[in-house]
Amino acid sequence: MTKATMAASAKIMMPSFSKAGLLAGLRSLAARFYLLAFIGFLLGPLLILGLAAFNDSSFPTVSPWQGSTLKWIVALFQDGEIGRALVSSGIIAAGVILVSLPVGVAAAFVLTSLHGRARSFAYALMVSPMLIPGIVIGISTLLFWRKLGVNGGYFLTILAQSSFIISFVMLMVVAQLQRFDRTMEDAALGLGASQLLVFRRILLPYLRPALLAACCLAFLQSFENYNTTLFVRGTETPLTVFIATKVRTGLTPVINALGLVLMASTILGAVLWEFWLRRRGRVAKTA
Repeated sequence: MTKATMAASAKIMMPSFSKAGLLAGLRSLAARFYLLAFIGFLLGPLLILGLAAFNDSSFPTVSPWQGSTLKWIVALFQDGEIGRALVSSGIIAAGVILVSLPVGVAAAFVLTSLHGRARSFAYALMVSPMLIPGIVIGISTLLFWRKLGVNGGYFLTILAQSSFIISFVMLMVVAQLQRFDRTMEDAALGLGASQLLVFRRILLPYLRPALLAACCLAFLQSFENYNTTLFVRGTETPLTVFIATKVRTGLTPVINALGLVLMASTILGAVLWEFWLRRRGRVAKTA
């Protein structure tokens, strides 16, 4: 076999790596690494928080590991202060939903009915509360209502939080309304239906997914709010204020146990919701 033949055979046997293929492989590897790093960045603190709830240490940490225990989970359900703080946050969140949902839906209808500069001006006005710092909202709400003889408490907390949560609700409903076929509404009105009947039979079922999502968002925004709540809470102690107080006076792994229970409840709720949606879809297909 000649040298030329041997060189040609070796060239055929050697895998050919093009520059484009190498770059594509590097991009794929970098994307996978970024995805893993992103997931680790999000879930890493939650994992540490959950593990600290099982560490037999008086301080919320995972290092050094002093043994596994369930006493912090038991102490969580025996802590009356945390229970009262959860109830307080739940009452405030429920009140925020009752206020922000109808006002946000009404604002969405007003915004979608406007055109031109009037719509741009109304949009900027309705979205502006989202851009105001929570501290400013809390202080201004407290000063205004105190002049009218209203002190801090559930009422002021619900009003202060609703003042910017309404904007989130409005945006979600507007996004759904922009995909609505107005010819359906015109056809119903042409057949003699009233505006109330059109809203109840056509618009409300169409907006149901956006309304449910808006309720969830309003609840979460209210439940985790601290900056605004701190100034208008009065003598009430919502959960965020309670945890912030514990940070100053001294944390225990009971707070980690609380975070673990909240995470587990959220995951369980999401799984049950997805299961219900899939079951509903199967029932709709077989019907």
